[in-house]
Amino acid sequence: MSTHSEDIRTSGFLSEHQPEVRTMSHSEGLRADSSQFTLEGEPFRILGGSIHYFRVPRAYWGDRLLKMKACGLNTLTTYVPWNLHEPERGTFNFQDQLDLRAYVSLAADMGLWVILRPGPYICAEWDLGGLPSWLLQDKDMQLRTTYPGFVDAVNLYFDKLVSIIKPLMYEEGGPVIAVQVENEYGSFAKDGKYIPLIKNCLQTRGINELLLTSDNWEGLRYAAVEGVLKTINLQRLSFGAIQHLADMQPQKPIMVMEYWSGWFDVWGEHHHVFHAEDMLAVVSEILQRGISINLYMFHGGTSFGFMNGAMDFGTYRPQVTSYDYDAPLSEAGDCTLKYQLLRNLFSQYYSEPLPEAPSPQEKRAYDTVVIFQHLSLWDSLHFTDKPYRSERPVNMESLPVNNGNGQSYGYTLYETTISSGGILNSRNNIRDRAWVFVDKQCVGSLGYKTQELTVPDGEGERMLSVLVENCGRVNYGKALDEQRKGIVGDILLNHTPLRGFTIFCLDMKPTFMKRLTQSGQWESDLKSSSVPGFFQARLYVDGPPRDTFIRLPGWGKGAVFVNGQNLGRYWFIGPQHFLYLPGPWLRSGENQIIVFEEQKADDKILFAENPEHGKTTDVYKLPFCTLL
Repeated sequence: MSTHSEDIRTSGFLSEHQPEVRTMSHSEGLRADSSQFTLEGEPFRILGGSIHYFRVPRAYWGDRLLKMKACGLNTLTTYVPWNLHEPERGTFNFQDQLDLRAYVSLAADMGLWVILRPGPYICAEWDLGGLPSWLLQDKDMQLRTTYPGFVDAVNLYFDKLVSIIKPLMYEEGGPVIAVQVENEYGSFAKDGKYIPLIKNCLQTRGINELLLTSDNWEGLRYAAVEGVLKTINLQRLSFGAIQHLADMQPQKPIMVMEYWSGWFDVWGEHHHVFHAEDMLAVVSEILQRGISINLYMFHGGTSFGFMNGAMDFGTYRPQVTSYDYDAPLSEAGDCTLKYQLLRNLFSQYYSEPLPEAPSPQEKRAYDTVVIFQHLSLWDSLHFTDKPYRSERPVNMESLPVNNGNGQSYGYTLYETTISSGGILNSRNNIRDRAWVFVDKQCVGSLGYKTQELTVPDGEGERMLSVLVENCGRVNYGKALDEQRKGIVGDILLNHTPLRGFTIFCLDMKPTFMKRLTQSGQWESDLKSSSVPGFFQARLYVDGPPRDTFIRLPGWGKGAVFVNGQNLGRYWFIGPQHFLYLPGPWLRSGENQIIVFEEQKADDKILFAENPEHGKTTDVYKLPFCTLL
């Protein structure tokens, strides 16, 4: 390791190489031609941190990036989520919350370099690892391979994406000094031609900055790609892994592309923490050895809406809405003990004092609000798009909705008639969780663990309704191709497949929510309220809006919409017992809150100044963290 242990502080690289010099002639960008990175020919160490623009309200981008700068970091890294930027095939969105060019330009204005990680696959504990669900309309689709249907879609996306990001490259005078080629492919390694193809997709479109890949120790075994620097992801400092990387790339700089500052949470388990002192010890050792580092995450933010991912290594485990990650900046952007310790550490690598961090955002525990109107699921169905009729069940991605792109997220309702009771068997074709109703009366639930239930006997034909929730597609592993949701095959009643379905798309997009709220069919008699259903309250904000946290202790499972914004899912099983409500999404005066509840409604909504993460588990006690 002697070639990587030189102390770079003596070079003055941190004070000389800041993005403010981007107006200079950019003759030589980031290079990896020796044991140290160089920028403009001078030694350069990457002190990076990850903040995902799509997980942070745009109004707070500046606040979070200023705090990054004040902590002593010099480089921002961010993923780019394909499924948000191309929600329908050929329809692109790089505006408002998804204005990638504005985000990267803001980072440059803050004095930060940028490493882009555009995918197409990003993992990120994000639905399908950032891949758009409409890819799964092809029953033969092979994601993350050179399968023609996937390659064609990637090429069209990269045509648009690169036109957005190319002016941001270092050689164009922008702050982007490196671009990652896909993400963590070594652990997948399904197609040896795939990474060279993605590299070619970038370079033939004019991306000439340093190219990187990132993998855990296991994934480093994947064959090297010429002209692409390998970096490593880890949390525990394994010098065997570091040395392995150094041996694979002699006389190349070492970089930890993802140093996991914390970990993510899944429903039904404990909140994961990684103690600040343990984190500091590892980061200190990395810096002492002259290694470049990127903190994943520096600020986690929130998986707003229905965008959380899931794990499935034999057991399906969906992730929570919060992406707090136990990171140096909390979900609401507050500086934690980790932040203070890192700031003290990084300050040693600067000749000038670091700037002061912005003040914390003021928060409020608003007064409790009461539900004043409700609308049952059944009464909301005529606000959906035209239902689809099919003899057999159809998975949500294959429904003829959204301009032929299928349904991506939310709930799907399947209805058919039955003439008897008996045993309903899902054959494990429910993805991922369903409530079953007979004539609108709940008779039980189905999912991965419960695949049978008893349907009571009755007279004549009755309506059988199955409300299925897509709880989040797997974002990591070899099961990506099998992430179709809804009812994905036959379900049986007394061993006979059910037929003749009417299928409703309940993706709860803004257009649907607007039709819902403007309808005159809401009921005010709360004694007649039923679940599943929508419940409406009003929050009056006196003065400037402030951040707050919604609490729903008397509720079961569902999603919350504030002024049309989908804050995400809640579930009484925890560990998350709150939803972050950013102040910029509120307005002075009256605000509308709508709760969609599946199973158990209350008559009030509470607010708190601080989140409640539930019981905790030390990440160091989780054996998979070194390898994932």
